[in-house]
Amino acid sequence: MTRKRYKKEHIVTSVVAVILDDEGRVLLTRRGIQPFQDMWVMPGGKIDLGEPILEALKREVHEEVGLEVEVEDLIDVFEHLTPGEENCHFVILYYRCRPLYCDIVFNRHEVIEAAWVPCSELGGYSMPAGARYILGKVFPDPAVCEITSNANA
Repeated sequence: MTRKRYKKEHIVTSVVAVILDDEGRVLLTRRGIQPFQDMWVMPGGKIDLGEPILEALKREVHEEVGLEVEVEDLIDVFEHLTPGEENCHFVILYYRCRPLYCDIVFNRHEVIEAAWVPCSELGGYSMPAGARYILGKVFPDPAVCEITSNANA
């Protein structure tokens, strides 16, 4: 049996912040780089070797959208295998967070735009399946929030 080759010889561990404001809106960013270029996701990124997980989460949020956050709890752990040439193996830790302020200043090298999105509008945003799965856990009531959509990737 042939073993599948991956671009990196290790699993990439990442953190993602599901940031909810006082109005219950979630912060989404449209990616300007791979992976998931031109799709809407929550802020996050790779954990550096030796970096504590929650410090990595706060660093990534600040680097991408200029916010400071209070980390509330772990929502879930999601595994993602990218298809095609990228062919990477990710383990992603999703944390619920609360912003200490809501003035977004996003990093134009990584983010095309950012928006506070009410759950009732999430179905209109093109996002990876993993992001939709996590948002379904955060907003479980389908009568209030339309998470699934034809805009899925």
